[in-house]
Amino acid sequence: MEELIRHEGIVQRVDGNRAHVSIVQTSACSACKARSMCMSSESQQKEVDAVMLEPMSVGDRVEVEVRERLAWRAVLLAYILPFVAMMAVMIALEMLTDWSEAIVGTVSLCAIALYFIVLGMFKHRLQTQFSFTARKTGQNHAIYT
Repeated sequence: MEELIRHEGIVQRVDGNRAHVSIVQTSACSACKARSMCMSSESQQKEVDAVMLEPMSVGDRVEVEVRERLAWRAVLLAYILPFVAMMAVMIALEMLTDWSEAIVGTVSLCAIALYFIVLGMFKHRLQTQFSFTARKTGQNHAIYT
């Protein structure tokens, strides 16, 4: 069975079949396997967009989950591949050109910018692959913020 990363949160707003959930940081973050790469473990609150598995309303307490495999894939796309691309461009330019280090460094940073622009072009496709799901917890009490 595939492992899931779960966070409890509160529904802030509902748009069709999607809920915008404010994740409440809990002590469970310290036991999470992906805590070192997870942005939510560094901040008090984070809002995520999740597909609702059942009808929800603003203020409902929910559990948001994502497959651990998808979390690692997101880390790969957001951190590891850009670093590898930058290093590959830097090494190739150092070996194949006689450009100064400043130019090589600037071109390498531009390669990262280009990587994220291309990644942004596939945003819609990535959003369908990297989707959170939300389900109500047993302790639903409407909380209005």
